[in-house]
Amino acid sequence: MNKAKITLLYADEAGEIFDAPGISAMGRTGNENVVLRTKDLLPLPESADLMYLPDRMPLGQKNGETMPISGQAVAALLPAGYTRLYMPAFQKSENAKVLPLYGYTAVALYKDEMYAAAVYTDKNDKWDPARYNTDNLPMLIDRVKKDMPDNILVDHLANCSLQWHCCTAQNLFYGRWEAGIPVSPVCNAACLGCISLQAAECCPSPQSRIKFSPSPETIAQIGTYHLSRAADAIISFGQGCEGEPSLAVDNLVPALKMIRAHTDKGQININTNAGFTEGIARLADAGLDSMRVSIISAVPENYKAYYRCNYELADVIASIQYAKRKGVYISLNMLYFPGFNDSKTESAAWRKFLRMAPVDMIQVRNLNIDPDEFAKVMPQFTPPLGTKMFFGGLKGEFPDISIGSFSHYQKE
Repeated sequence: MNKAKITLLYADEAGEIFDAPGISAMGRTGNENVVLRTKDLLPLPESADLMYLPDRMPLGQKNGETMPISGQAVAALLPAGYTRLYMPAFQKSENAKVLPLYGYTAVALYKDEMYAAAVYTDKNDKWDPARYNTDNLPMLIDRVKKDMPDNILVDHLANCSLQWHCCTAQNLFYGRWEAGIPVSPVCNAACLGCISLQAAECCPSPQSRIKFSPSPETIAQIGTYHLSRAADAIISFGQGCEGEPSLAVDNLVPALKMIRAHTDKGQININTNAGFTEGIARLADAGLDSMRVSIISAVPENYKAYYRCNYELADVIASIQYAKRKGVYISLNMLYFPGFNDSKTESAAWRKFLRMAPVDMIQVRNLNIDPDEFAKVMPQFTPPLGTKMFFGGLKGEFPDISIGSFSHYQKE
């Protein structure tokens, strides 16, 4: 085998993976399929998962001709800290079902090893998978339940920890770092890739949304508990198992005041779409420390096509501007789809957005969605700059903005 070749991989019906000698591997950006290059690849991370894509034949190239290969396309699911450059290139059968909500990354065989079409974005050992789902987790959960026996959120987060393996839920019981506190069963958006609520005919959600509204006292008890005892403590509202947390502002504002009446330790964060500016302003006034804003597009029409919301992108900008004036640390949680965010149209819009809405950090997250479902609802893709050039351009114009993947504890 020629080790210089980047060779296509495919899987059989049993999920066993094979290579196709002589067939060059391809990846997808937007709706375009391209041959993968060595500069697009890095060794497949140890904690990555491989899966095959049913009813989707992989596309490869031989002698300049693109062709489908009999078998199932193969994709990698990357751990946090890696940003994909290309998705798998495939030809879908007519009866193919919608793919589950994962971030599919192109993989190939190179130098007799598996490689992924991705770039390493950020390092944070706190999110190493080996630090979670440990054998002693059930014992730690029982201990916290004894400390807060009547707190309904503790029971909810225990279920999130054991059933959904949520890392921010588990951190409450490990007594460390960022702990999620879900507070809102309702939302002001119906995101195409929402991981907690999907229409029955769509792909299934990977976790269930919270069905109750915790009281200020319930929120304050668990928030004070974590901030008072945990290392590098952060409490975060706005988890994958809830809707929009700013809609719970009537409960959150008194909760924040109760928390700060008991402890000045740690940081209070909200993960939000920032569309409800009144709620964000009240939280910023109440002592919010940081805000991570979910966003996929800087073009209003594209933004609305994904979020399907009852607010405008202008409201998001207004929320960021207000929170920034109050000294809140602002991150963008940029949902990234190769060939979309880095298109020339979007790139120009992002520069305009960041001039109006100054932020401290951009956290890049691979968008978890079936690529074809995303392409159905988005306007025609314009030519992409490429992921590396896109982020390099943003960094060049906005050098003070950090670009990574993780929330980092802000030293006081």
